[in-house]
Amino acid sequence: MLKTIVIGNHLSIQGQLVQMLKDGLCQVRVGTQIFTGRLISG
Repeated sequence: MLKTIVIGNHLSIQGQLVQMLKDGLCQVRVGTQIFTGRLISG
């Protein structure tokens, strides 16, 4: 399932959901890299 996260103030990333973390952050995979950020609801 594709999810979009925000990293910092100006960067958003869309990728395959890896996991939801306990602190409210979300991890997504883009290729071989995993990014952590706040999930965009919508």
